[in-house]
Amino acid sequence: MQTNFSLAQLADPATAEAEKILRACVHCGFCTATCPTFVLLGDELDSPRGRIYLIKDMLEKNRPADALTVKHIDRCLSCLACVTACPSGVNYMHLVDGARSHIEKTFKRPLADRLLRSLLGVVLPYPNRLKFALAASRLALPFASIYPRFGRTGRRLAAMLRLAPKNGSSPSPPHESAATPASAAGAKVTLLGGCVQQILRPEINDAAMRLLTRLGIVVVMPRGEGCCGALLHHLGKEAGALAQARANVDVWTAAIERDGFEAILITASGCGTMIKDYGFLLRNDPAYAAKAARISTLAMDVTEFLGGRDLPEPVNPQGTTVAYHSACSMQHGQKIDALPRQLLTQAGFKVREIPEGHLCCGSAGTYNILEPEIAVRLRDRKVANIMRTAPRLIATGNIGCIAQIASGTSIPVLHTIELLDFAHGGVKPHGLS
Repeated sequence: MQTNFSLAQLADPATAEAEKILRACVHCGFCTATCPTFVLLGDELDSPRGRIYLIKDMLEKNRPADALTVKHIDRCLSCLACVTACPSGVNYMHLVDGARSHIEKTFKRPLADRLLRSLLGVVLPYPNRLKFALAASRLALPFASIYPRFGRTGRRLAAMLRLAPKNGSSPSPPHESAATPASAAGAKVTLLGGCVQQILRPEINDAAMRLLTRLGIVVVMPRGEGCCGALLHHLGKEAGALAQARANVDVWTAAIERDGFEAILITASGCGTMIKDYGFLLRNDPAYAAKAARISTLAMDVTEFLGGRDLPEPVNPQGTTVAYHSACSMQHGQKIDALPRQLLTQAGFKVREIPEGHLCCGSAGTYNILEPEIAVRLRDRKVANIMRTAPRLIATGNIGCIAQIASGTSIPVLHTIELLDFAHGGVKPHGLS
């Protein structure tokens, strides 16, 4: 793609990076076939190629974002299926993330939109605030059916209530020391506590902790770790996201020097994609560039870590039919696709491939709240494809996907690690008969 940035524009590192990405695009259109919004809506501007044109025009002219550009960038799920399909190696993730940051700085959204986005940014990354908000949401549930009458904001509020768990889980107490004796012979790792997941489904990390402990792995949970920054990052709130990233880099760097762990294990694939990108996001920060790059190399999905170890024979072989949903942040963001299926198969489950498995379920962080109509259509399409496999259970590796898919089916949706923990001697997860 030909670009026309001035030398003054290219002096800005963000613009120079965008120009490099834009030049890699050859207009081939392979991305359109894998883009969920283009598949649903058929609008070229709702495809990666169309959005690239909009971003190019906005950045080249160095102009504030306009309503048309914002509309189509907002509709992007950042599922990254286009990155997997692209034969030219276009790093669409970094391009659209930069566009969102530019939109946040230059476009004034309607008041209701600004308030909702601010609310999501100040609640979701903080477990105690989220716990309070979920308690309050149960008071609003009886009135959920009338909210859509109040326009787009009402539909978004209804979507939030639809995603809230009907029966809240009790968060596990934070672990601040090794889960196994310090003298254990196994590897030493840390396990990301996360933010939303520890309130919605604390049993996920509990299962990971149990399984790792039985394998002789020392699990260290350092004090002070917080949200990975992905939620703010995808809202275009770059300064806040980078502040959260720096805080985690500081915590983990100190913990590495103190405890010497060899990996940062993550059970939410959306967080994994973000943390593996810390090195890029902080590349221009002289105080953090090297430290962030080191942290990114240590970040691993929990299945990625388990795949490199010899697991014992399952003690609870099931033979249960499981539909495995590969989260977009897992298969496209981290390029981990076959491994979780292999681990489930080795653990005794009958794993079924889901048709159109490359298409997003519509979760995408806060997307299912901010773009509820498209998100519901994608969810229903995903659930229909899952039903074609006639599963007893659905497994996935991302809390957002769990909440999204569970809102559209009565089939239990479990995290992959919950099934692996049970198969290898752990607690039977809820929903596994």
